[in-house]
Amino acid sequence: MMYSFMGGGLFCAIVGNILLVVSTATDYWMQYRLSGSFAHQGLWRYCMSGKCYMQTDSIAYWNATRAFMILSAMTCFAGIIAGILSFGHFSAFERFNRSFAAGIMFFVSTLFVLLAMAIYTGVTVNFLGKRFGDWRFSWSYILGWVALLMTFFAGWLTLSRCKFLLKYCVLLVISRQYFKLSM
Repeated sequence: MMYSFMGGGLFCAIVGNILLVVSTATDYWMQYRLSGSFAHQGLWRYCMSGKCYMQTDSIAYWNATRAFMILSAMTCFAGIIAGILSFGHFSAFERFNRSFAAGIMFFVSTLFVLLAMAIYTGVTVNFLGKRFGDWRFSWSYILGWVALLMTFFAGWLTLSRCKFLLKYCVLLVISRQYFKLSM
C-alpha cells in the first residue's frame, strides 16, 4: 500500500516534468492576429507568417517566467531522483527520509510553476491582451497549468506515503513498548 502512494507520486512527477519541459520549450503560449495574419509566441521565440524569430528583448516578465519554469523542471527532476532512491535501502542515507524530501521538492516545483504561470498570466492579460485585440492562450500555456496540477499531486501522494509510514512507525513503537511492559 505504501509503495502505491510513492509509485503514483512518481508517475505524476514524471508526467509533470515532461509537461514542464514541453511547455517551456514550445512556442504556443499565446496566439494572436497581427496585420491580418496569425502569430504565436512562446517564452523563447515568436512566429509570424510562418517564420520564427528569437525573443531578443530582455523583458522582465519573460525572464522571470523562463527562470521559474526552468527552476520548476529542475526541482521536479531532483524530486524524481530522490523518489526513485527512496525505493532502495542505502546505508549512507539512513537518517535522511528521501520520500519526504521528494514530496517537498515536488511542492517547491509546484510553487515555482505557479509563480511562472501567475507572472505570465498577469502581464499577458493586463498588457498584451489590450495590445492585441484578437488573442488567446494556447496549448503550451495550458500544459504549464496541467504540469502544476501534476506536480501538486505528486507532492501530495508522496507525502501521503510519508504520513502512512509515520502512522506505521508510531504503531510499531507503541506495540514494542507494550510487549516490553508485559514481559
